[in-house]
Amino acid sequence: MEIDRKMLNDVERTLISTEELRARIAELGERITVDYYGEDLMLVGVLKGAVMFMVDLARAINLPLEIDFMATSSYGASTHSSGVVRILKDLDRSIENKNILIVEDIVDTGLTLKYLKEILHDRNPKSVRVCALLNKQKARKADVDLDYVGFEIPDEFVVGYGLDYAEIYRNLPFVGVLKPEKYTSVGCRVSATADTP
Repeated sequence: MEIDRKMLNDVERTLISTEELRARIAELGERITVDYYGEDLMLVGVLKGAVMFMVDLARAINLPLEIDFMATSSYGASTHSSGVVRILKDLDRSIENKNILIVEDIVDTGLTLKYLKEILHDRNPKSVRVCALLNKQKARKADVDLDYVGFEIPDEFVVGYGLDYAEIYRNLPFVGVLKPEKYTSVGCRVSATADTP
């Protein structure tokens, strides 16, 4: 199926192709399968951006596993993170004595992820680890450990494969850099981060 021409025209360039995504997720799935062999595992996806990655990652993990989701916000009406995180959707069941793997689309500031790890640790899981598709290290403000990383990326505004701008572009089958004129209106650049729900 052909990709919508308008969405394609809004993308400056492809950063990570569909084929690269597929290959790397298969590798991550194999590693996670080995690391958790003989253990129970729950994937906790961070909505909405991680949905596509989490579905493909789950299919690449050859283990019995559970799936749940959380949604957070730290923006309110602003385009920049306030650092104050609100949970918009919590987990549906207990994680006590379970191995938890937080699945993120992108980690940049790390503020939301740090908060999520802290509140999940307080619920007495067996372990909490993180798998992030994209790591934007240059934007980091909080010290967070990532156990599995798909790709290291530069500090650019990316969309596709679950990542959006104004809820658009999530369904692009690749990760691309959005043209600056698409996200700058009154002269201020906004930042696409994992802190957006």
